[in-house]
Amino acid sequence: MKTYYIITFGCQANLADSERIAGKLKAKGYKPAESAEKANLIVINGCSVRQSAIDRLYAKINKYKSANGKKKIIMAGCILESDKKKLKNKVNEIWHPDEYFDFTPIRSNPNSAQIPIMTGCENFCSYCAVPQTRGRERSRSAKDIINEVKNLTKNGYKEIWLLGQNVNSYNASLKKHCKNSLAEATAEARSIKKINFAALLKKINNIRGDFKIYFMSSHPKDLSNEMIEAIADSEKVVKEIHLPIQSGDNEILKKMNRNYTVEHYKKLVKKIRKKIPDIAISTDIIVGFPSETKKQFQNTVKLAKEIKFDKAYVSKYSPRSGTVAFKIKDNITVEEKKRRWKILNEIVNSSS
Repeated sequence: MKTYYIITFGCQANLADSERIAGKLKAKGYKPAESAEKANLIVINGCSVRQSAIDRLYAKINKYKSANGKKKIIMAGCILESDKKKLKNKVNEIWHPDEYFDFTPIRSNPNSAQIPIMTGCENFCSYCAVPQTRGRERSRSAKDIINEVKNLTKNGYKEIWLLGQNVNSYNASLKKHCKNSLAEATAEARSIKKINFAALLKKINNIRGDFKIYFMSSHPKDLSNEMIEAIADSEKVVKEIHLPIQSGDNEILKKMNRNYTVEHYKKLVKKIRKKIPDIAISTDIIVGFPSETKKQFQNTVKLAKEIKFDKAYVSKYSPRSGTVAFKIKDNITVEEKKRRWKILNEIVNSSS
């Protein structure tokens, strides 16, 4: 009997991808195994976004490759080309996220479902490897997403998570394009109206059933008034927004290529809280970005105290090859990064 086991590293997007990988393997006749040791196929769904995650990926591949040469190993996930080249001779196959994007997932949670509405990113933040690992943005058709939500809610799911590297960039048609001639496809494409994320939220909110809608993540540069209105007016949308700030210093934000300022972010938060008074706002913050001075770090501390985030995910900068920031000297010591992380984490998460 053909059996598989999936090991997942990384964020919610990778977890959702693993469910679709399981669906792809089921279609190929595989059955899930209780453990990696009992499987004859192991999928390691990895992440090159942080060095610590890629180190664990290397360790897992080496472990199972040396333990039993008969096991087939597939590497999947957000993997940089440089890492793929180093590992290609140690694995049997390498899968890209697009290869299983449209497969029916095998859900790991009977109550909460994660639905990728898009993949890829075109923001090119200087520290981030996602555009290099997931490629350009690709939005799923709204019809596919809506049908998936309808099926889930009919089967008792109470939480629907809509996932994307930047959900604000969602932009797709209500249905898939036809596969006829180029002329017919072009004519049809012109007639199909695209819908954005705000419109998608409203359509999902109108689906019958007792369920809640969550989403992540949003980019501050393009969180529109329309989006804020949609969140406020949609009763099933949980009043939570994950809105990464990354730094509270304008010079560092510019070096990060975030395309907004601290002032813009503060005005945006004020606008959101005015429209949705009970909103919970979480964020991501990076400490120790190359050249970040102690004064610039204190600007982030000051902003965190002023905004009063409900939760924050604080991370220490990790250089990744292929990114713009990788070319900048990583001149903040590990000890100093840890010090800044501790200070900021205590401030933003002490009451969470």
